[in-house]
Amino acid sequence: MIDLPPVNDASVSELLNYCLKNLRHALRFSRVMMDPSTLQLVGRPHYHNSSIVNTQPSLGGTQRSPGSPILSALPRQRPLTIKHSWRSPQLLSVEKWRSFAAGLQERIVCINGPISDDTSSLIVAQLLYLESENPQKPIQLYINSPGGVVTAGLAIYDTMQYIRSPVSTLCVGQACSMGSLLLAAGASGERRSLPNARVMIHQPSGGASGQASDIAIHAREILDMRSRLNKLYAKHTGATIDKIEESMDRDKFLSPEEAKEFGLIDEVIESRPESLVTDTTPQQK
Repeated sequence: MIDLPPVNDASVSELLNYCLKNLRHALRFSRVMMDPSTLQLVGRPHYHNSSIVNTQPSLGGTQRSPGSPILSALPRQRPLTIKHSWRSPQLLSVEKWRSFAAGLQERIVCINGPISDDTSSLIVAQLLYLESENPQKPIQLYINSPGGVVTAGLAIYDTMQYIRSPVSTLCVGQACSMGSLLLAAGASGERRSLPNARVMIHQPSGGASGQASDIAIHAREILDMRSRLNKLYAKHTGATIDKIEESMDRDKFLSPEEAKEFGLIDEVIESRPESLVTDTTPQQK
């Protein structure tokens, strides 16, 4: 129970201003936020059980007017302390961000997992950022993907061709479907694979439902997309369109040596060559 002193109009007005100030700050910090410079989570805790990240944002309630009898009687707020679990989604996102940041320092971009619209937007943003940092330095694109959405993959492909920085590609694990096109789209002589990776090429697939005319429209779109992809594979492998169409009629799995013979990569490596050790010195502007 708080023992309040006598109330007058001035103290009531001051109390209302105090409450409004706290309300504004509470709304501002109501959701969990991540500070990239410190990798600390700021906001109210949504989970518990484990180590503690100490954050002390000012919510406007720790500063009091020394001459205010009402505000001096109110209990002081504690600094916010966020407890997190190593299994929490928020912490995982922080660790994932940290790995991305470490890779970007060495100009490494990783495609891990299916190629979706979200993945595509992240990869495109990273490529554009690294080009803006230094358009002359190469970018290393590590690929471990089963494939995914064709349009999302083509967004990455077009960005690779658009930026001035040369993009070297490396298959780690697998580069299947759209992943194999991105592997082949690297700079000439800079397309590599680790010895136990796998590469798979095939024609695009899709489905449609609805009226017959709508199904026909989608069928034509898939056929047009297949023709477009065949031309891109032919461009980067040096193979003829007929060979590409024959090879991609069904799923075709290739070892790194077979992928090299096909023209998808230029080299099979077992250890990191000196040419892939990036100088991270920023460009003088």
